[in-house]
Amino acid sequence: MPGLLRICLIAVGLVLSQAEVSEFPQAEISNSQIRAKLYLPDAQSGYYRGTRFDWSGAIASLEWNPFGFAQGRPFDSAQGRGHTYFGQWFERHDPKIHDAITGPVNEFLTNDSGLGYDEAQAGQTFVRIGVGAVRKPEEAAYRRFATYDIVDSGKWTVNKGSDRIEFVHELGDTNGYAYVYRKTLRLIKDTLVLEHVLRNVGKKKITTSVYNHDFFMLDSQPTGPDFVVRFPFEPRALASLNGRAETRGKEIVVLQELQPRQTMFSELQGFGTSAKDHDFRVENRKTGAGVRQTGDRPISKLLFWSARTTVCPEAYIDLLIEPGQESSWKITYEFYQASQSAKPD
Repeated sequence: MPGLLRICLIAVGLVLSQAEVSEFPQAEISNSQIRAKLYLPDAQSGYYRGTRFDWSGAIASLEWNPFGFAQGRPFDSAQGRGHTYFGQWFERHDPKIHDAITGPVNEFLTNDSGLGYDEAQAGQTFVRIGVGAVRKPEEAAYRRFATYDIVDSGKWTVNKGSDRIEFVHELGDTNGYAYVYRKTLRLIKDTLVLEHVLRNVGKKKITTSVYNHDFFMLDSQPTGPDFVVRFPFEPRALASLNGRAETRGKEIVVLQELQPRQTMFSELQGFGTSAKDHDFRVENRKTGAGVRQTGDRPISKLLFWSARTTVCPEAYIDLLIEPGQESSWKITYEFYQASQSAKPD
């Protein structure tokens, strides 16, 4: 009887969790190969209301079916008929937790802090691009993983088509900084294309770096020896991966299955100064799920971070935008069927 009660409680918990997720504003886009659900930015009821990541473009789920959703072969990742790539990788959801968000999402950093943070006094505001104007408290240094009080969340506009969605964020003057940020997610055959445009409409120049935290969840498989990350260059890890993974030629191979709360992290070197190195693949040998990520800007910094539920190469690019000017960049995800092979030794 206690076992039956436990099963019932788990089932009730799952139902409540699904009901909770359905309460958040969402939209769906699709084409013949891809079906994706996205969370929409909303200052009152959005899935994510933290101040670390850009609020737009977080994907609740993405299914890729190489046979096409309308070809009579149902989507089933367990049977090799398609794969899934994003989802909730963390245990507990709270809209104000800094990383309680699904991929792929952007984080903008200026000198490893917010835009205008260094020049703002306690009580004044600084900018988190894609979030809005936030208040600087009395503190010794910027706290990247903290959630700051939002003074002005700006204006969000969402324009949706059947296979694309556009997010526009407008933030007015914040100590001389102001911008119009436009992000479009577009489905083209087997690819998801992220197009970004950041226009400086303020009085001060915008100097920032930005990276896309993918939070890849390939078929919801645990991070372990079935995973490999491939690069067009030979990556060099600057920190120890503690025997959990290692670099081999142009690959990072995972050596052991990560357990709950275990992670691995290192900065990587080895990339060049052209955009051709902004190109990496994440594959799962067990299910054959593969994704290739490419960018049209050179990498300025490259990190690798993984937990049990997610594998994350993080490629940074640098932006310098004078008042009245704009900058654009694009990231493309190509989904494919990778080779299913034996685990590495």
